[in-house]
This record gives sequence, C-alpha cells and structure tokens, in this order.
Amino acid sequence: MSMNWSHKFGKGLSPKQFMDGMQRNKEAFVAGYEAFAWHNDDDREFFESLNFRDDLRVLILAADWCGDVVRSIPVVFRALETSGIDTEVLILEEHPEVMDQYLTMGGRSVPIILLTDTGGHVLGQWGPRPKQVQEIMIKFKQENPDREAPDYEEKIAVVRKQMGEKYEEGAGVNASVVDELRELISGF
Repeated sequence: MSMNWSHKFGKGLSPKQFMDGMQRNKEAFVAGYEAFAWHNDDDREFFESLNFRDDLRVLILAADWCGDVVRSIPVVFRALETSGIDTEVLILEEHPEVMDQYLTMGGRSVPIILLTDTGGHVLGQWGPRPKQVQEIMIKFKQENPDREAPDYEEKIAVVRKQMGEKYEEGAGVNASVVDELRELISGF
C-alpha cells in the first residue's frame, strides 16, 4: 500500500525559502546550486519534457546541517526547476512522522525525495545518496554496527572522506543524481 502525504502539501518550504532560511552550510549549498551544469543535452531535454505533465509532485525531506543534502539537493532543485514539477521541502525535525516512514538502515538519513501523484500517493523515492556513495555507507554500517565502539568516530571520518571522493567520481554529483532521478521518474 502506497503512503499518502497529501496532507503535507502546502506545509513545506519552496526551494527558494529553504535556501534563504538555511542557518548552516548555506554558502556551500548555494555554490553547488550556482555551479550546476547539465552533463548532457538528453538529460536537460528529459527534464524539460516534464513541463507537460501535471500529475507529479515532489516532497523532499531535508536538513541544512546534512552534508548529503548540501551535495545532492542543489542538483535536485535545478533538475526539478527545469521540469516544472511542484516541489516542497519538509524539514526533517518538523516532520518526524514522515521521516520515520523512510528510514535508511534504521536511521534518519536525508535527503529523501518522494515523488507523488497529485493525490499525494507516493510513486517512488530517492535518497539519501547516489547509489555508488550509499554502497560505501552500507558496507561501513555492516562492518561497524556498534556506534559506541572506541574507534567508531575515527572509522566513520575515513568513510565520510571516501564518500566525498565518490561523489566527485566520473561526471560528479550532478550526473549521478540527475541520472538516478531521471531513471526513477521514467518509471511513471
């Protein structure tokens, strides 16, 4: 049974309101937003073609303190601006009941992008990271289940560095996020 979040429509922030209201990481977020460039014309044309669809909405669970939000959401904002799809940002701490339906390995990881129909039924989701980046975290969590272990913080610092490098491999975060969003949206 698909979740329905129609009661959340109008309760979130516009992408601009989210960016304007950022208390943390705003400079890095805006830099990523302004640096966005399409990796190829096919992707741009795909997202432009969505302007003719009026059956989709997007809810994004996010928090300005999250490094994955800072890396991925500027790209998501740019792609969705091109698509014309109505987009709202739900702040994680203000919408825990939504977040708790989309836990990642039992934890609250953002961003989570929910693609819905206009009635609020979830058609698909993306997040919290591009697949090649998430694979690193999955492996780490499997090998290090005890967050209280004396060397946990040291090990996670290494993994975060590896994830940062993975974000930039190939054509970088723009291409990986756009590719995965396109694949998801193409399914409806």
